[in-house]
Amino acid sequence: MTVTAAKGFRAAGVAGGLKEDGREDIAVVVNDGPEYSAAAVTTSNRVYAAPVAWTRSAVSDGSLRAVVLNSGGANACTGEAGYADAVATAHLVARSLDVAAADVAVCSTGLIGQRLDMRAIRRGVGMALEALTDEGGKAAARAILTTDTVPKTAALTGDFTIGGMAKGAGMLAPQLATMLVVITTDASVSRETAQLALDAAVEMSFNRIDSDGCMSTNDTVILLANGASGYRPEPEEFTAALTRVAQDLAAQLIGDAEGASHDIAIEVTGASSQDAGLAVARAVARSNLLKAAIFGNDPNWGRVLASMGTVPQASAPFDPDAVDVIINGVTVCRNGGIGDPRENVNMDDRLVTIGIDLKAGAESVRVLTNDLTYDYVTENSAYSS
Repeated sequence: MTVTAAKGFRAAGVAGGLKEDGREDIAVVVNDGPEYSAAAVTTSNRVYAAPVAWTRSAVSDGSLRAVVLNSGGANACTGEAGYADAVATAHLVARSLDVAAADVAVCSTGLIGQRLDMRAIRRGVGMALEALTDEGGKAAARAILTTDTVPKTAALTGDFTIGGMAKGAGMLAPQLATMLVVITTDASVSRETAQLALDAAVEMSFNRIDSDGCMSTNDTVILLANGASGYRPEPEEFTAALTRVAQDLAAQLIGDAEGASHDIAIEVTGASSQDAGLAVARAVARSNLLKAAIFGNDPNWGRVLASMGTVPQASAPFDPDAVDVIINGVTVCRNGGIGDPRENVNMDDRLVTIGIDLKAGAESVRVLTNDLTYDYVTENSAYSS
């Protein structure tokens, strides 16, 4: 269930000293081959961190040998000096593995606007490289956590294996989220297939979660493929398997969202197109009024309709007087008006499902979000203190 589930990968997670509480904060994932196909998707934020800039360049040829990750500091908005730190980190790993620095991706997560403690980075990277093992995936998953309460890992095994780890608990908003994700596979896939498959998987997973409407500067999803299984799947087969693992990890991110007491699945049906369905689902997912109502166990369907109505007709054609809203199986809004009693809605479970039938087409879309709680405000008011 980790990044070392697939054959031919080693990983480690150690405490280098970036975190004052002594928890693991440096992780390394190494691809031992025989193939080195790689792909990445990074944040669409115009303000992006130094490691994102480096990783985009490193993976541009479709090949990587290793990924080094740190928590305890984002290395974002740190200027030329911060970029030099990211480059130096890649070189540290490359020298030890006897590979080119351009074959090492770098990922960082933590507080924006502070330089990394490079002494801790050098110490931690050295320790991690010495600790590399094919059972090191769990430690690596712990080392990338920030406000997360639990590691996120997933794996899928058949003719080939896909394994992955992720971090992220806040600033979860498309496109991507405040996430670092490394996914490995022992399938044999071309560089072109790897990138196309990752793009498709990300669109159906990490781009369909939205915790708080905030986008990070460091979001990175990396895929490493080494062909060690000897199995070369068809592109469609590989994309489907990769998407399942990505969706598993994405759901775990929402499940650990900062302070959340409910996960919310917004399921739009009857949309005229995928884009239209997404526009409606994301508008609902961004409604703080609705999220607060769900926190209070109030199935307030009026807030669903109000947020839907902010989407321009050109972006999502639908007739407001035809819409149904179903919350946990109860049609609380029928044809844009009063439906069954909201008192019939059971809100005891963690998962709340909000169904929206637009009756405007045949497309369906699912977006995951969470409620807005006191704990979210408390945690984020004290994040940098």
